[in-house]
Amino acid sequence: MLTKAVVSLLFLLSVSRCGTSWQSYDAIYNFGDSISDTGNLCTGGCPSWLTMGQPPYGTSYFGRPTGRCSDGRVVVDFLAQFFGLPLLPPSKRNGTDFRKGANMAIIGATAMNLDFFQSRGLGSSIWNNGPLDTQIQWFQQLMPSICGGASDCRSHLSNSLFILGEFGGNDYNAPIFGGKSLDEVYTYVPHIVNKITSGVETLIGLGAVDVVVPGVLPIGCFPLYLTLYGSSNQSDYDGDGCLERFNDLSRYHNQLLKQGICSLQSKYAGVRLMYGDFYTQVTEMVRSPRSFGLEYGLTVCCGASGQGSYNYNNKARCGMSGSSACKDPQNSNATCTNDLQAFTGWLILIGQ
Repeated sequence: MLTKAVVSLLFLLSVSRCGTSWQSYDAIYNFGDSISDTGNLCTGGCPSWLTMGQPPYGTSYFGRPTGRCSDGRVVVDFLAQFFGLPLLPPSKRNGTDFRKGANMAIIGATAMNLDFFQSRGLGSSIWNNGPLDTQIQWFQQLMPSICGGASDCRSHLSNSLFILGEFGGNDYNAPIFGGKSLDEVYTYVPHIVNKITSGVETLIGLGAVDVVVPGVLPIGCFPLYLTLYGSSNQSDYDGDGCLERFNDLSRYHNQLLKQGICSLQSKYAGVRLMYGDFYTQVTEMVRSPRSFGLEYGLTVCCGASGQGSYNYNNKARCGMSGSSACKDPQNSNATCTNDLQAFTGWLILIGQ
């Protein structure tokens, strides 16, 4: 059953530029990180060290781990099914037809390239070389097999939906977990946002017309952050029980990102750019989970049951020995604890 959030998302995507007729797409092309990866780290089989390649991941829908950071589908799966398209195959899967869509997203992806983090002493914090620029290169390598020549590609891509992000979450995880001060992390935000908007502009140059650009989630609500950076001072928390200082960072990122998207929209009048408001939707899920058909708020469904207030233990993450999953993961808005972000959400609300 579709929740209110998914219905809102699909309605906004299905309204055409010229009226209220239904918008259809020939394909969906997605770029991002663990929130939307459909198995790029598991092409050819999931490595044993990857917790997302172990049960109980995938048990609620596919019946097996697929490399998705979820017990079932992720947001791009729901979108593809709504528009009558196949589930997006990972772009690294050989011998695949990508004319109906492809997913370049990969777990651990950042917006910034590795040299950005190396120059700040954070090179060891980035374990996966699949940043935004690289994902766009992967897509460009697929284009000849998708649509042939330049003119054919422009026609095909203009009738495709592009989703660029969420990007930024791992860019902030790296310095925060690496011991950098929040004051320093704030200086990274303009660089990260500029990299995202630059990626959008590159896709527009290739022929993209409809592009969704999601913002980051409220990281101060992640069980991982709440466990590692919990405070005895109640003033450090907002009314939803989330760490205010980290959510301030998310809001700052999203504010700059929306400004960047608006600037691009004014530059490209023939393009429809849509901001994906992950932050507001997830906050509402935390604040009132039952309004979305959910039962849990900030508690990890899959992790170290009974460990602290959030059931999170870094040594017993979902898929590891010592962890366990709740009996009704479909009722949880934190279905499985991700190695990197400790939260998987598939519900977004998009507005122009």
